[in-house]
Amino acid sequence: HYTGHPEILEGRVKTLHPRVHGGILADPSKDSHRADMVRTGIEPIGLVIVNLYPFRSAAARPDARLEDLIEMIDIGGQTLIRAAAKNYRNVGVVVDPADYAAVLGELRTKGALSEETRASLAAKAFAHTAAYDAAIRDALPARFAATGMSASRPGAPGEEAAGRAGPASDPFPHRLALDLTLARELRYGENPHQRGALYAERGAGPETVAGARQIQGKDLSYNNLLDLDAAWRLVREFSSPAAAVIKHSNPCGAALGSTLREAFVKARRTDPASAFGGIVAFNREVDAEAATEIDSLFLECVIAPSYSAGATEILARKAGLRVMEAGPPGRSPYSGFDLRRVTGGLLAQDWDVVETDLARARVATKRAPTADEIEALDFAWRVVKHVKSNAIVLAREDRTVGIGAGQMSRVDSVRLARMKAQEPTRGAVLASDAFFPFRDGLDEAAQAGITAVVQPGGSVRDAEVIGAADEHGLAMIVTGVRHFRH
Repeated sequence: HYTGHPEILEGRVKTLHPRVHGGILADPSKDSHRADMVRTGIEPIGLVIVNLYPFRSAAARPDARLEDLIEMIDIGGQTLIRAAAKNYRNVGVVVDPADYAAVLGELRTKGALSEETRASLAAKAFAHTAAYDAAIRDALPARFAATGMSASRPGAPGEEAAGRAGPASDPFPHRLALDLTLARELRYGENPHQRGALYAERGAGPETVAGARQIQGKDLSYNNLLDLDAAWRLVREFSSPAAAVIKHSNPCGAALGSTLREAFVKARRTDPASAFGGIVAFNREVDAEAATEIDSLFLECVIAPSYSAGATEILARKAGLRVMEAGPPGRSPYSGFDLRRVTGGLLAQDWDVVETDLARARVATKRAPTADEIEALDFAWRVVKHVKSNAIVLAREDRTVGIGAGQMSRVDSVRLARMKAQEPTRGAVLASDAFFPFRDGLDEAAQAGITAVVQPGGSVRDAEVIGAADEHGLAMIVTGVRHFRH
């Protein structure tokens, strides 16, 4: 009714009208604008509030048809937002319901929005429309491919390659736009002279560290969050009750148990000195028994899907302990790409979530591992992918025995794992995140009493390494999968 023109094209055109956009874009300080408004009967519009069509939620539905997504691309709303943001000196624009109360409060107390407020709202509006367009850009190529269309197009002479859309089969977009929201400011970064903050992906659920809820304790630090993420990823490897203790983003112990308390006790036993002041993760609800055991050790943080009432009461005794609730572990926390910052850019890769069935992996040695050794090797293999390379894990079927992390030489990682072990290593198994470049690592493992080894293979000296295993009577499984963690 406001435009005097009915909506057309099944609602595709409603607000695209001079009476609307003239009112938004007009600058009353300009004589020509005022004259045009008088001549055409256009009234100025001082505030624009828009909620865009829910394209993201539509795209998240696996059964959504391409036609459905196309209709969820908001045209009029985007245009209203951009027009109002462009004319922020005269018009306020609100795209986030979280801002309603503050905007309404300022209007009630001052009668108008300050230019500073309008500028802030405009900046937020442009970020909002950019993220909306990025969601469309990211979702449509796969839908086009599903219909047999290609999203690629030839580039014009001299066109910037990064601006061209790649083939739909290409897993990496030519332009990668990140839609992140400030979740919290941190006391500082890795060190006190560095500022720090946590940004969360849009839609980050409670199963992620960024989306987890803090229910107790001091403010989280930058390093706390890195360690919490390392711990949470590790315990999600297991379906049985599991606990992992992390220090400086490396496991210093991981274990399974019939109860969480038992798992935690065994995990802590791997390296009790390093466990002091560490971060612990559990893969199911923490009960009072587990909480009592946690209470006996100084820890920085705990993360778990949930906590019983009794556990919450016990943990509350440690006022400084940061307690994080990460929601049920059923839903995967991995989305998009695994990203890492380098000066001038980002490195992007798939997440390291490949599953390896060791019972079907290639046995490289004369002796095949026993069923018990396979069980222990599977446990060690799941842990070693979470240890900084060069990584070596000595383990039994339900717990780590010794961990060697971050050494420049693989044989030194074996020696470190053996040195760190708090219980006899004889009869344990060994997992290596990458191949053995020389036989010395196997010789060191044999001296420690290791009986079976799992490693990716692929060294030019594989025959020499396998020969060493045979010489010592070890069983060796070769997976063909590497788990470097730099």
